Amino acid sequence: MSRPDAGSGRFLLVLGILFVAAALRAPFTSVGPLLGLIRDDLGLTNTLAGFITTLPLLAFALLSPFAPQLARRYGLGNILLLAMLALSIGILLRSAAGVVTFFTGTALIGLAIAVCNVLLPGLIKGRFPARIGLLTGMYTVSMNLCAAAASGFSVPLAGIAGFGWRGTLSLWFIVAALSTVFWIPQMKNLVQGNGTRSAAASVNIWRSPLAWQVTLFMGLQSLLYYVLIAWFSVILSERGMSSGHAGWILSLMQLAQLPFTFFVPLWAGRLKNQRGLVLITSILFFLGILGIWLGSSGWMALWAVCIGIAGGFAFGLAMMFFSLRTRTFQEASELSGMAQSVGYLLAAAGPALFGLLHDATHSWNAPLALLAAASLLLFVVGMGAGRDRYVGEQR
Repeated sequence: MSRPDAGSGRFLLVLGILFVAAALRAPFTSVGPLLGLIRDDLGLTNTLAGFITTLPLLAFALLSPFAPQLARRYGLGNILLLAMLALSIGILLRSAAGVVTFFTGTALIGLAIAVCNVLLPGLIKGRFPARIGLLTGMYTVSMNLCAAAASGFSVPLAGIAGFGWRGTLSLWFIVAALSTVFWIPQMKNLVQGNGTRSAAASVNIWRSPLAWQVTLFMGLQSLLYYVLIAWFSVILSERGMSSGHAGWILSLMQLAQLPFTFFVPLWAGRLKNQRGLVLITSILFFLGILGIWLGSSGWMALWAVCIGIAGGFAFGLAMMFFSLRTRTFQEASELSGMAQSVGYLLAAAGPALFGLLHDATHSWNAPLALLAAASLLLFVVGMGAGRDRYVGEQR
């Protein structure tokens, strides 16, 4: 019998990973440009509107540590298929009438994405150990390409008569449903394949200083990303930019990520350490946030590109750290679960705190100063995470 990752089976597995990745960020990024409409239609405060982004991040934090254990007990393919079904249902619930169904669907979306976020990096390490950088790059590009499209088309689609924000958000059910259907052929391969029911991690990830540095790097880059996804368009609109133009600026920010989410994992995998890439990441984040804070509206496209490139570097590095700082599939999954649990718990505070600070100060100065400080802290923890070491080593 041929190896399950050979030939057509391997090709189908790669396509399955890319299809699932395509559905993992668009349900979030489609909300940011429509946040004002959603807030006004549902009668939400700015703080509660920020919670629209915070709630799924809390779901990430809740479920991420348990995803590797669920995969070991019930099978990786089964858990991923169940997660995609939950994602599809959550998208439909979020678009139904009422505040309760909106937030219920949002929470379900977060729980489903948490499982996929944790397990896919480990799957890549276990099934494609010689091509971790390439597959991670393809995975992140698929994710971010759909994310950028969601940001750019949300406002124009919502403007179509009778469509509105509910119809726009419900469109991503199609992508999630197609991804679910496409994942079904992977079930047999993943049950037979190696690395799906491996033993527990050989080290205690939670006691590793290096694992904590990777976790904080993941959390800070996520905080920066999700705050900007939620509020960048609102900031631009309050400065006089049309909602459609603001949505395309947000889309530009995400499009700027795309080449770097592909090339940075390849680049990182060939370097002895990744500290130079961390330095570039932090500088670009700091310059972009400073530009939004103090710059004129005419330069917002430039600052959006700076932040987009920084985000591409940061996300690519975070995904690669799960593989580069571990020796086995299970260690990679455990580190991914830890980093995305604690990391997203840190990130969850971002959008709501950002809105709360704005409500309290009636200004964007304090919230943007907080983001600038986060970009500097990202550099500090990233220099530790970028060292040429494995979790569990004492040197």
